[in-house]
Amino acid sequence: MKAPDGNKLAILNALNQGGFISGQVLGEQLGISRAAISKHIKSLQEMGLDIFKVTGKGYSLNSQVGLLNQAQIQQHYQALGATTAKVEVHPIIDSTNSELMRRIQAKTELESGTVIVAEMQQLGRGRRGRVWQSPFGANLYYSYFWRLDDGIQAAMGVSIVIGLAVYDAIKALYNIEVELKWPNDIYLNKQKLAGVLVELDAQPQGPCQLVIGIGINLQMPESFSQHIDQAWTDLSQHTQQLNKNQLVASLTYYLEQRLEQYSESGLQSMHQQWNALNAFAGECVELNTGHRSWRGICEGIDPQGGIRIRQDGEVKSYYGGEISLRKAQL
Repeated sequence: MKAPDGNKLAILNALNQGGFISGQVLGEQLGISRAAISKHIKSLQEMGLDIFKVTGKGYSLNSQVGLLNQAQIQQHYQALGATTAKVEVHPIIDSTNSELMRRIQAKTELESGTVIVAEMQQLGRGRRGRVWQSPFGANLYYSYFWRLDDGIQAAMGVSIVIGLAVYDAIKALYNIEVELKWPNDIYLNKQKLAGVLVELDAQPQGPCQLVIGIGINLQMPESFSQHIDQAWTDLSQHTQQLNKNQLVASLTYYLEQRLEQYSESGLQSMHQQWNALNAFAGECVELNTGHRSWRGICEGIDPQGGIRIRQDGEVKSYYGGEISLRKAQL
């Protein structure tokens, strides 16, 4: 799928003002025919945008979340008492994580705290090679670059930190209490709301460069939801106050707070906060490495971020990598 050209983006910006706008008015504004407008609208709908037409009124964008805007992100960020966010906005990208990883591998100078957000990912990725459904304008596709000078071992608990930062942002903006699933999912009412993908570039000794990818379902179109193989939800089902630019600013702010806390004291206090939000606390769960699986009772995480599982009266900790955890089917 090609990136949207200038005309498509101009149509999107016009629709993003709210209300209806006719094909004739759009055509006059852009200097193209109504047939060309109709073709662009169809192309945008295929990307996942919910645009509908009413005879005599024109086109309208059925979206609560709006489009990304760099200036508005900065305004919301500064309203939190911060200075200037290092945010790049892309209409379409293969993957926000992949873009930052390419820059790391090309030895491009990157400042810690650099953020890339996109309206759409063509090759969105989740953990263990899964596809992350990324329709245009519907959800949040976000990646954050962080340089950790303490080395690769210190990066072990980062996904725990990120989950808490997502919790902070959603609680602050919408007063919604989410739950956290080890190692890197965010649940709401036992359904998946968001996921985290942390990727590293590091040597055993020396600084570690991390790309922290976060995907949050905001207003998932029905046509894309059928490709999701687990129970899911989005924020539009729980709040009417969605503002994507405000969410980007808030997420960046709380990520910085939590990462600073982690740099200073590790998971010392955070692992107890995480345990209070554990989606599977006290439940029978199944751990799977792809080669073997086993069951036990979920006892939360230890101070290093490993998941604690009780089997036959004995509690053991297991650590990230390619381990997945899910509620056991009894």
